Amino acid sequence: MIEAFKIELPNVSSALALAGYQEENLKTLARQTGAQLVLRGQDLLISGTENQIDLCRRLVRSLEDFWKHGKSISQVDILTARHALDTHQTDELQDLRHDVLAKTRRGEEIRAKTFRQRQYIQAVRNHDLTFCIGPAGTGKTYLAAVLAVQALLANQYERLILTRPAVEAGEKLGFLPGDLLQKVDPYLRPLYDALYEFIEPEKITNLMERGVIEIAPLAYMRGRTLNHAFVILDEAQNTTPSQMKMVLTRLGFRSRMVVTGDITQTDLPTNQASGLAASQKILQHVEGIAFCNLTQADVVRHALVQRIVAAYEKYEN
Repeated sequence: MIEAFKIELPNVSSALALAGYQEENLKTLARQTGAQLVLRGQDLLISGTENQIDLCRRLVRSLEDFWKHGKSISQVDILTARHALDTHQTDELQDLRHDVLAKTRRGEEIRAKTFRQRQYIQAVRNHDLTFCIGPAGTGKTYLAAVLAVQALLANQYERLILTRPAVEAGEKLGFLPGDLLQKVDPYLRPLYDALYEFIEPEKITNLMERGVIEIAPLAYMRGRTLNHAFVILDEAQNTTPSQMKMVLTRLGFRSRMVVTGDITQTDLPTNQASGLAASQKILQHVEGIAFCNLTQADVVRHALVQRIVAAYEKYEN
């Protein structure tokens, strides 16, 4: 039996926030609940079976913190809310939304979008060495950089070191213009992007000149001991086992290291083992080391990225 239910939204901005761009949020709510949703002015009409309407109503209400204040709602927000309803974690959902990690230079609030992202943040805060493995768009590098910048600005560490292996994924380094640092700059660009969210570009230049922030290819880590530093190793799936062992053993006193990567996107030669995959097997049960695994459900980029990741996972499995 088809029934109907109406939710009266407080104002136009609430209606726009709930609907999303081109009503993408309404389409996602419909896919998640099986109900049909129609927005007429400030009235949301929900139709379907009794169970479909009840689930949709509860899901919309669980998003009230967003649409009530006209805040944008992402597909990830909806999926996380649905997961919270299914697993009876509505209280934890409220904690997740109110736990602001940081604010960007533009005043935008940064917070974990999913429960696994929050577990990742807690792991980094509580362990000297944390591995985070997951597909593109899950916030692995971005969240690590946020925590690192916060810790640096709070004087918890003297240096922030960002590094990644310079593995070619097409062009050869030798054919790129400039000296070595200029050649590897494109590989390190994602790390710069995260820094620019929180620190003025001219200040970053000053901090780099003073050695407070160091962005370097992995080869530059050999032979060093990294004391009083927050270290991020990005794209770790492109390290060899020996390179991974080398960088992990650089960890010095009062230092913290976060290793991020996606094992499914290795650019190493087909006969070369990944240092990230090897470390997961070797260090999984070592005390003091945390391993966090993010999935396609944690993708916080464009909604299409999540579907692309899911399609590839299905194809490869």
